Amino acid sequence: MTQGAGSGLSQAEAFARIRLLRSPRIGPVTFAQLLSRYGSGEAAVEALPNLAKAGGGHHTLAKEDAVRREIDAVKRHGARYLFHDQPDYPEALAACEGAPPIITYRGDLSLASKPVVAMVGARNASAAAVKLSREFAQALAGAGFVVVSGLARGIDGAAHEGAFPRTIGVIASGIEIAYPPQHAELQKRIASEGLLIAEQPPGTEPRGSHFPSRNRIIAGLALGTLVVEAAVKSGSLITARLAGEYGREVMAIPGSPLDARSHGCNHLIREGAVLVQEPADVVELLSSFDGSPRSTFRESVSAYDAVSDDIAEAEPADIASLLGNVPVAVDELIRQSGAPAAAVQLALLELEIAGRLERHAGGRVSLSSG
Repeated sequence: MTQGAGSGLSQAEAFARIRLLRSPRIGPVTFAQLLSRYGSGEAAVEALPNLAKAGGGHHTLAKEDAVRREIDAVKRHGARYLFHDQPDYPEALAACEGAPPIITYRGDLSLASKPVVAMVGARNASAAAVKLSREFAQALAGAGFVVVSGLARGIDGAAHEGAFPRTIGVIASGIEIAYPPQHAELQKRIASEGLLIAEQPPGTEPRGSHFPSRNRIIAGLALGTLVVEAAVKSGSLITARLAGEYGREVMAIPGSPLDARSHGCNHLIREGAVLVQEPADVVELLSSFDGSPRSTFRESVSAYDAVSDDIAEAEPADIASLLGNVPVAVDELIRQSGAPAAAVQLALLELEIAGRLERHAGGRVSLSSG
């Protein structure tokens, strides 16, 4: 039924997991906590109404018919599902907090398990930077790397073309929707000869909120992220920041201070990214990567562990009274409440399922504005 739901997953369990993830207020962190507590998607689906009730609200699951239509669409478009605990799920991505529990893909999945480097940059890139991106990607593919990018105009598209067919495209839409439209043929080629990955279900048009999610997959798949050309306020810098949070290398090619499209790269270098001038620099850096990056580009993140091992046995703590409309770090709630981390996690889970909690970046939470 689900194509790719093997390797220990029954069709009923695969169906339940898809339904769980497509239900309101269930993101990757919440999904992981539910599986940790209940042991399976089927058990988690059964438990949701009582969880929401305990949190002071109610919850409506995704409709079974909608899940069946999604599964049919995945099959129809020649794609497959991959679940986070299956053997073929990319190890580098699995190591990242908030990694997608389920993805759909087309093409050669083995590419994601080879040494991967991310290349990202400006959509409105200069002609020189586009040429440089293509040449870098070709050299890196020739050195045995797989290049992952986001199929955007400019730097992304040039990177895919230069590395083809050793390239992975990660898109912010459903697996069958080409964006931007001018890359429809490139996306088709990557899906047939490289690897195309989507987190969103089929039929989903790209929205602004989907692109940071796509960027975390790009950063998570790679040993390091190379920013070729980017402005200071650029999605490429989000990818670089995520790479730094994941403990991967962050690299940037310097540019002229007179060109605003280079300011993002120059900023990254000033903040600790490794300055790169030729493909050999990337090869040397990543070939010797042992999990301790030489780049020092980081942003502070909460030390909060999203899924505690003992959440399965926990009783919820009284946390709602400590929450307000201002986001607060979960580890601060643990300190102030004096409750075990797993008990705080469970209380937050109940509030989230009930629609009373919002999660924010950096492991912070607040009461829902709704």
